[in-house]
Amino acid sequence: MKHIDSALLDSLIEKAKTSPRRRAHHNLHPELNDPVQRLCIAMEPGTYVRPHRHADPETWEVLLILRGSLALNIFDEKGTVIERTVLKESGPVRAIEFPRNTWHAPVSLEPGTVVFEIKQGPYKPIEEKNLASWAPIEGEPAAEKFLEWYRTSKVGDVAPKI
Repeated sequence: MKHIDSALLDSLIEKAKTSPRRRAHHNLHPELNDPVQRLCIAMEPGTYVRPHRHADPETWEVLLILRGSLALNIFDEKGTVIERTVLKESGPVRAIEFPRNTWHAPVSLEPGTVVFEIKQGPYKPIEEKNLASWAPIEGEPAAEKFLEWYRTSKVGDVAPKI
């Protein structure tokens, strides 16, 4: 039996706070080739997730907020925000499922944010062609500016030039 309890969430949050990437994962699936990937991800403000899509394998994704809040931006091919959903522990939206092959990026809106993610497996690292060319690479100086942009972006906003 596997539990997602307060002790696990507290531990993940502490790991994320001290991680250089400002996030930490806890997999519930036993193997990376499991057909259903299930994991908790603690995301502190300041963590940068480069906009990407899951096109190989092509998969849908579900995000369920467990603590805190995050925004999920959905983009078109050129980097325009076409949908923005805020997930909050206290609602009104606590989960979202988005279709396969969708450009997206989550951004933590408050300390102590933890999300539960479910997607089809097997796990495969995201190839460069499935990372947004209009978004900076993690660790580049422009990534911080980009992160601040999509932290506050609205539908219709276009990604800043990098």
